[in-house]
Amino acid sequence: MVRSSLRAAACVSFCAAVLPSVPALSAQAAPKPSTTAARTSARIPVEKFVLPNGLTVLFSVDHSSPVVAVDVEHHVGSKNEEVGRTGFAHLFEHVMFTGSGHVAYGMHDKLTEGVGGSNNGSTNNDKTNFHESVPSNYLETELWLEADRLGWLLDALDLNKLNAQRDIVKNERRQSTDNRPYGRVGEIMDSYMYPVGHPYHWPVIGSMEDLSAASEADVRSFFKQWYGPDNTVLVIAGDFDIAQAKQWVTKYFGAIPRSPAVKRPVVPAAKLAASLRFVYEDNVAQPQLFVSWPGVGDKSADVAALDVMAAIVSGDRTQWLSQEFVFNRKWATQISLRSGNNEDVGTIDLTIVPTPGTDLTKLEAAVDSVFGRFISEGPTAEQMKKATASIEFASYSRLQSMLGKAATLASGWIYHDDPSWYQTELKQTMAVTAADVKRVAAKYLRGNRIVLSAVPMGKKEMASNPGQSTSVTSKFASKKESGS
Repeated sequence: MVRSSLRAAACVSFCAAVLPSVPALSAQAAPKPSTTAARTSARIPVEKFVLPNGLTVLFSVDHSSPVVAVDVEHHVGSKNEEVGRTGFAHLFEHVMFTGSGHVAYGMHDKLTEGVGGSNNGSTNNDKTNFHESVPSNYLETELWLEADRLGWLLDALDLNKLNAQRDIVKNERRQSTDNRPYGRVGEIMDSYMYPVGHPYHWPVIGSMEDLSAASEADVRSFFKQWYGPDNTVLVIAGDFDIAQAKQWVTKYFGAIPRSPAVKRPVVPAAKLAASLRFVYEDNVAQPQLFVSWPGVGDKSADVAALDVMAAIVSGDRTQWLSQEFVFNRKWATQISLRSGNNEDVGTIDLTIVPTPGTDLTKLEAAVDSVFGRFISEGPTAEQMKKATASIEFASYSRLQSMLGKAATLASGWIYHDDPSWYQTELKQTMAVTAADVKRVAAKYLRGNRIVLSAVPMGKKEMASNPGQSTSVTSKFASKKESGS
């Protein structure tokens, strides 16, 4: 989701003292990029700094170019919402760009994109982030902007502004979910994978009903609970001086009070008592097949082996599923297996786009046969080498930009209390053996699963095993919005 408190009374004197206007830009010239530095390892330099109010700050200096990235990540996502009050985290991703106590609407863009940089945000089940990449002499400005919306966002929030962003989010839901072919598949699968009341049951974007019902008081309460400095990590990566940055961070963030004690939700593991099979009629021209097994959360010891398994089973034309069904039999135009892990839970997801006229029942059975052969034979040494090399390359690629470094450090801190977790993650991947892959394939791909056939309206007979599939059309049919 892209673009998508604190107590204001306690902050008035500080606002007047240190946030009266945009801070002056540093007159110091940016250093010239080094031409002699050589890559010796995939290690990002990092120094941690913690303010008395609990804000964790990570500094990573890189003078190779006169650019700096600022990444602010809050450990709050859709899983921290409640039944009947969904979509709040994503709604705040939008509200955060509408101005705060000392930053008028539009100024954030003017002081980032207007100087040649960029800014954006995103929300998922577990966290929300906001980031800027700008010329390095604008660092102080970016810290001032971020501090103001962390400490004084609610000073500028009113019902008119909330309603405007609510409408924007509703329209985003229409475009990305309700009116998009196969757009509701993800929330259908999650709604059956996780029971009602489970923190991962509802979609990140929320429901139309909850968005319509959200009051200003509800929204303010959610912000005060979750968007405090003690539930936030600030990462600065790029061309800057750490000593100077510490002064600016202390100046602009230091007086923001802590939030109430954070109480994280209890998240049960994903379990299916039996396999489930559904057919969903959608406004689509061709059917598609979706299969999902319960997977693991980000802290599981099986994460690395599952990632390698997915890279081996699907991918380019030499991999098991693609070779068999896309290039040999030509029963599918696309087939992919992905191990997706959130912070607490995860799923293993198979997506198949069949060629026109291919029978889904026959296709599903044939895929199961390939899985059985894979579990029995396991990957070859060459397949292992290719898969781990691909994952290693992707890991290095994320570290090429200042923003990629900042985001990597922030995720490591939020999920593992270790900004350098990417190193551990890569070591775990490179240590995966063929026996590990066979073990997780047998453990997870033989378990209970959800099978969903998304078919054209009125064509339920095109589903895989249609006689055994329950219709979900009525449950997920678009509902009339209140007030519309």
